[in-house]
Amino acid sequence: MAPHRFVKAVKGILFLITMALTGACANRRPVGTFRILPASPDYLLRSPDLRDTPFPEVLSRYTSFAPRQGWVDLRPRMELRIENAYYHEGSPKRGVTDFLGTEIARYQVNPKRGIRLLSVKSELTTRPTDQAPVQDLIRASQRRFSAYRFFYAVVFKQKTDARGSVLLGALSKDELDQLGKELLTEPDLVCGDQSIHCTVFPEACTVSLEIEILVNGTPRSIPWGSRLASIMEGARHVELSRIHAGRLTPVIIDSSDQDASRLPLLPGDQLTWK
Repeated sequence: MAPHRFVKAVKGILFLITMALTGACANRRPVGTFRILPASPDYLLRSPDLRDTPFPEVLSRYTSFAPRQGWVDLRPRMELRIENAYYHEGSPKRGVTDFLGTEIARYQVNPKRGIRLLSVKSELTTRPTDQAPVQDLIRASQRRFSAYRFFYAVVFKQKTDARGSVLLGALSKDELDQLGKELLTEPDLVCGDQSIHCTVFPEACTVSLEIEILVNGTPRSIPWGSRLASIMEGARHVELSRIHAGRLTPVIIDSSDQDASRLPLLPGDQLTWK
C-alpha cells in the first residue's frame, strides 16, 4: 500500500473510533439528582428517575411497615439497639430495688444476608448467673436469615399476658409474611421455646430501631424515622447525598427552608454542613 494511502486509511480509522466514542458519551445517561419540591399539603422528594414521593411516604417507599400492627421490615444498614436491664439473682426483673445496671448490644442488618453484632457495652461489675449476656439474647442460629421483621410489642397469652418486642427471621420475604400473619394471631405458637425463627426479648429489655448515616465523615446511628432537621443542628449550609441505583446521589436542599428540613433520613445517607 502506498504511504499516502496508508496514512489516509489510519486517519479514517481514527475518525470512526472518535465518532463511536463521541456517540457513546452522548448516549450515556447523565447522573441526576434528588430535588425537594415545595407542595401542599406535603413537600415532595423528586428522584433522579423523576418519581415524586411525598415526605410522609418516604419511609414506606423504602421498607414495608405497619404502624397499627407495630412492625417494620429491616433493610441493610438498619440497626437494633438492645438495652437489657439486670437485677440481683432470683429477684423480680422490674423496678429499681434490685436493679444492678444495663448492657447494650448493637446489631446491623448485612447487605447480603443476616445480622451482625457491632458492639457490646456493659456497666455491670458482675453479671447475675441466671440472666443471659445481652449479646446472647439473639441466638447465633437466628442471625443468618435473609429477611427480618421487628415487632415493637407482642402479647403472649401463655405467659399471663406478658408483653415483649420480637425479632422474626425467615429465608424469604414470602415466608416472613406468612410467619408475620401467624405471629399476630398465634404468638405463643410461632415463638415457642423451640422456635428457630423468633427472638422474644425480655420485658426488662428495651429494643429500638436505628439507622446508620455518615455525618461530616463520621458514622452515626440515629433513630429510625429521624428527620434532617434533627441532625442539622442550626447549620447554615447542608449537603446531603442519598444512595440511588447503587451510587451516592446529591439531594438539592435549600437550607433556609425549614419545611425542606423535614425530609426523613434513610440508611446510608451522607451529610456535611458548614
